[in-house]
Amino acid sequence: MVKKEYASIPELAKILGISRIAVYKKVKNGQIKAEKIGRNYAIPQKYIAALIGKELDEEDKKNIDQAIKKTIKDFGETLKLLGKE
Repeated sequence: MVKKEYASIPELAKILGISRIAVYKKVKNGQIKAEKIGRNYAIPQKYIAALIGKELDEEDKKNIDQAIKKTIKDFGETLKLLGKE
């Protein structure tokens, strides 16, 4: 069996469990990286693992770290109190 290099929008929609329209909108908004081939979009397989949460790139890790730091800064005391309950 040959592993495909790209997934189509309908294939990705099935993998993610969302509609084709939702995937198309995410591609158009830049939330999903895709290459335009003719009139269609193709999503490289290397990005699909990141989309389904199996792989994080360095930028994703950096964004998560920043979000955690901001949450602790803004809500640290509240989180401590909740942890005691």
